Amino acid sequence: MNQILINADVTKGNISKFIYGHFAEHLGRCIYEGMWVREDSPIPNTEGIRNDVLEALKKLNIPVLRWPGGCFADEYHWKDGIGPKEQRKRMVNTHWGGVVENNHFGTHEFLRLCELLGCEPYISGNVGSGTVQEMSEWVEYITFSGESPMADLRRRNGREEPWKLKYFGVGNENWGCGGNMRPEYYADEYRRYQTYVRSYGDNKIYKIACGPNTSDYNWMEVLMREAGRHMHGISLHYYTVPGEWKQKGSATEFGENEWFATLKKTLFMDELITKHKAIMDQYDPQKRVGLIVDEWGSWYDVEPGTNPGFLYQQNTIRDALVAGLNLHIFHNHCDRVHMANLAQTVNVLQAVVLTEGSRMLLTPTYHVMDMFKVHQDAELLDIHTASAAVYEMEGEQLSQVSVSASKDAEGHIHISLCNLDHHSKAPVRIELRGSGGDFVLSGTILTAGDMREHNTFEQPERVKPQPFEDFVRRQDAIEAVLPPMSVAVLKLAAQ
Repeated sequence: MNQILINADVTKGNISKFIYGHFAEHLGRCIYEGMWVREDSPIPNTEGIRNDVLEALKKLNIPVLRWPGGCFADEYHWKDGIGPKEQRKRMVNTHWGGVVENNHFGTHEFLRLCELLGCEPYISGNVGSGTVQEMSEWVEYITFSGESPMADLRRRNGREEPWKLKYFGVGNENWGCGGNMRPEYYADEYRRYQTYVRSYGDNKIYKIACGPNTSDYNWMEVLMREAGRHMHGISLHYYTVPGEWKQKGSATEFGENEWFATLKKTLFMDELITKHKAIMDQYDPQKRVGLIVDEWGSWYDVEPGTNPGFLYQQNTIRDALVAGLNLHIFHNHCDRVHMANLAQTVNVLQAVVLTEGSRMLLTPTYHVMDMFKVHQDAELLDIHTASAAVYEMEGEQLSQVSVSASKDAEGHIHISLCNLDHHSKAPVRIELRGSGGDFVLSGTILTAGDMREHNTFEQPERVKPQPFEDFVRRQDAIEAVLPPMSVAVLKLAAQ
C-alpha cells in the first residue's frame, strides 16, 4: 500500500503556468505541414495556420511557445523571413535533413500564431552565426513603437503596432550546435549580446542565457559567476534517451527493460535540477534567476522509413508517464523552475500532436498535458509519503507511485498520480489534512492494455482519458487503486 499525506493548508510555492510551455523548431514537419500549410491550402486554416492543430493547442492553455530553435536558431537570420513570401531568401536547413527552408514562416507568422493561441512568444536569438546588430535590430523590429529604421521596416511589412515580447533567449546550446564555445567565452559573449537586447517603452525583456548541457555543472558555475547579474533566466536541456545516443531505441517496439530504463532516466531530471539549483543558490540566494528547462522530453530512433533528420517518432503510454514524471519534478522545484518547454509540439520528438496530410491525432502526451493543466498557476501543496511500494526490475528499484497536489484559485484541490509499474496495480491511500470542509470527488485516468499502445491515424483514440471511479472516501482519506502504467488526476471540488 502506498500511503500519502497531503497537508492541504500548507503551500510550498506557485506552480507557474509557464512550466507547461512548448517548443517549436524549424525541424522536420513541426512548422511546415504540422502548423503552417499556407493560406491557399485545402486544409482548413487561419492565415496559413491549420485550424485543427490550432484548436487542439488552444485547449491545452499553452502559456508560451519557443521558436525558431533549437540548433536552427543559431543559423537563422530573421530578415530572411520577413516581407513578401515570394521574395524571401531560400536556404538549406543544414541541421535538420538538408532540406530547403523557404522562410515562409517567419517573424510575422510566428507572432500571429502566438496571438491566435493566446500565449507568450519566446524567441531564441542567433549568437552562433549572427551579430550583435542583427539581434538588437530584431528586438527593435518587434517591439519599438516610435520612428526608427526597424520600426519603419515593420510598418512597411504591414504591421503598424509593435508586438509584446517578453522572453528572449541569447543563443541556444552554445556549448554545441550554437558555436562549440567554452563557458568562459560564452559568458563574455552573452554579456556583450544581452547589452543590446533592449526593452523599449513598457515592453520588458526577460533575458535567458544558454545554460548547461545536462550535467555540465562547470558550465552553470561559470555562467552564474561571470554573467548571473545580467540574466533573468538560464536554460537547461535534458532528454530522456532510453538507450545510447547512437541507438536510442524504438518508440513503439520495446520491452520491459526499456520501459524501466526510460522511467529511471526520466527521474534523473530531479537530480539534475537539484544540483544545478545548489550552484545557482550560491550566486543568487534570492532566487531572482529562473531555471528554464526549455528542452525536455523523450528521444527515440526515428520511425522506420522517415527522414532521419526529421526526428519523427511515435508516442505511447510510456511517454505519458515520462510527461507526468517530469511535470511532477518541475512542480517540486517551482521555487527555481520558472518555465519548461516540451520538445517538440508537432511531429517531432515527444510531440503532443501528429499530422499526416489533412489528418491529425492527439498523443498520450497531449492527454497528460491536458489533464495536468489544472496545476497551472496553482499553489503546490505539501506532501509526505508514509510508505511507498517499490517497482523493481532486475535488482533496481523505483518508487511505484509519483504524486503531486495543488490548490487552485477557486479552492479546488487536484491530485495527480503516476503508477510507473507496467505490470502491477498500485493501491493508494491518501490522507487529507486541512482540506477545510466537504468536497465533491471526481477523477480522470489515462492507461492502456499494453505498454506499446499508441494512437494511429487509423485508430486515433486507442489511448485517451477515461472517467476514473476506482476509489472510495473514508472520512478524511481517499483510497484508490491505480491500474498498471497509468496517469490519474483526482479533483476535490470545494462545495
